[in-house]
Amino acid sequence: MFRFLIPFTPFTPFSPQRPTDGPPIGPPPAFIPQMPPIGTFAVDPGAIANCLFRFTYVWPNQIRPFWFYPTFVGPRSVSGYRWNGFNWNFFGIDLREIRFFQCF
Repeated sequence: MFRFLIPFTPFTPFSPQRPTDGPPIGPPPAFIPQMPPIGTFAVDPGAIANCLFRFTYVWPNQIRPFWFYPTFVGPRSVSGYRWNGFNWNFFGIDLREIRFFQCF
């Protein structure tokens, strides 16, 4: 009997980045979404994990809102690429610093 082993690493929000992770090829959507009227006290890692590899608009507590492309979610932080108006820059933020987020 022949056995073929195919390497497989299950992806979870807390696993290391996938080898093909990188910034999106193009810019984020051209619109700026409206901030939700009500938010949660703290951002849950499981909630923002649904936004992995999707354009996400983030409203932080202290800085101006921005487009974000998350590629990694940890227990207390999220990292990925932040749009600066011209290109994507690698960026990380503590989940406690995020007031609201919305992914598209």
